[in-house]
Amino acid sequence: MSLFAKNQQLRRVLYVLWIVIAAVGAWGLWQRAETGHRLANYGSYVPWGLWVAAYIFFIGLSAGAFLLSALVFGFGFNKLERLAPYALLTALATLFMALFSIFLDLGHPFRAVNVFLHPNFGSMMTWMVWLYTAYFILIIAESVLAFRPLLANQQEGLRGMIAKLIGSANGYTDEQRERDESRLKILGRLGIPLAISFHGGVGALFATVVARPYWHSALYPILFLTGALVSGGALMLAVALIFGDDMDPAGEAIQMLRKIVVGLLAFDLLLEWAEYSIPMWYNIGPEAALMKEVLFGHYWYVFWVFHFGLGAIIPLILFMRAPKSAPALITGGLLTALTYMAVRLNLVVPALIEPQLKGLENAYIRSRLVFEYFPSAMEWSVLAGITALGAALWYVGYRLVLNRERMA
Repeated sequence: MSLFAKNQQLRRVLYVLWIVIAAVGAWGLWQRAETGHRLANYGSYVPWGLWVAAYIFFIGLSAGAFLLSALVFGFGFNKLERLAPYALLTALATLFMALFSIFLDLGHPFRAVNVFLHPNFGSMMTWMVWLYTAYFILIIAESVLAFRPLLANQQEGLRGMIAKLIGSANGYTDEQRERDESRLKILGRLGIPLAISFHGGVGALFATVVARPYWHSALYPILFLTGALVSGGALMLAVALIFGDDMDPAGEAIQMLRKIVVGLLAFDLLLEWAEYSIPMWYNIGPEAALMKEVLFGHYWYVFWVFHFGLGAIIPLILFMRAPKSAPALITGGLLTALTYMAVRLNLVVPALIEPQLKGLENAYIRSRLVFEYFPSAMEWSVLAGITALGAALWYVGYRLVLNRERMA
C-alpha cells in the first residue's frame, strides 16, 4: 500500500489543504471571469507577472516529469520503471495547469488560433506554440498506451468507460502488450528531443528579446532545461513516496531519483552562479543593476529565503543527511519543487522594472504606468484555483487509473 492509503491523518491533511486552496481559488477565478484583468497589479510597463511566472513554472514541472517517464519508456531505464506512470500523469496535469495559467493571462486568449492559421516561423513564439501542440498530442498518445494494461478488463463505472475509450475493456493480450511497448519506446524516444526543444524554446523566447539585457543570454535555454529537471524530478520524488504503491525510501528507484535530483540541483546552482557572477563582476550595465535588485533589493527574500534557503540549502541537507528517510525526502522534494516558483518570478519580473528610456517613469503618471509590481490578492487566488484544478485532475487520474488500493 502507498503512504497515502495507509495514513488516514495524512489524507485528512491533504483533503483539508485542497479544500482551502480550492475555496480561495474559486473566489479568484470568479473575480477573473467577472472583472477581467482590472484587479491585477501589472500594467503597460510591467505586462507580465505572476501568471506568466506560473506558466513557466508549471511547464517546467511537466517537462521534467515527462523526461523521467521518457527515460523508462524510450530507453528501458528499468530502475525507475515503477515511477513512470506517475510521472506521465504528473506531466499531463501540470501541462494543463501551465496552459490554463497563460490562457488566463491573455487578454484575448482565443486569438491564439492565429498562430496556427497564420504562422510566422521567423518568430520564436510560433515555434514554441507548435512544439507545445506536438508535445500535447504525444503525451496523450503515451498516456493511452501506458494506461491500457492498468485498465485491462475493466467493465464498470468510470474505469470501464476509460478502458473502452482506450481499447482495453475487452481484454489485453500479450500481443497487444508487445505492440504497445514497441510504440511507447518510439514515442518515448521522440519525446526526449521534443521536450528539450519546447522547454528550451521557452528559454530561447526570453533570450531572443534583445531589448531586455537581463533576458538576453545564451544560457537561458539551458537554465530552463535544468530548472525543469530539478523541479520536476523533486516533485516526482515526493509524489512517488506519498502515492506510490509500497515505495521504499531506501529502495533502488527512490535512491536513484534522489541522486539525480541532488546532482541536478547542484548543477543548477552552478549555472546560476555563472549567470549572476559574470555580469556583476565589474558591476556595470543594466543587467548587473537588476541582478543587484534581485539579490539585495525590496524583494531580496524571494531569492535568499524562498529559492536559496528553502529551495536549495535545506533540501540538500535533507537529501544528504537523511537519504533513506521518507519524511526527509518528501519534505526536500516538495520544498525544491514548490519554491522553484521563486526562480521563475525572479526571471520574469526584474527585466520589466527597468525603464527603457531615461525618465520614462516620470513622463506620465497613472496607476498602470509604473515600474513596480507585486501580485494582487486576485492574482494569488487565481493561482490557487489553477493549482486546485490541476491537483484535482491528477487525483482523479490517480484514483481511476493508478490506484486500486483500499484506504485504511
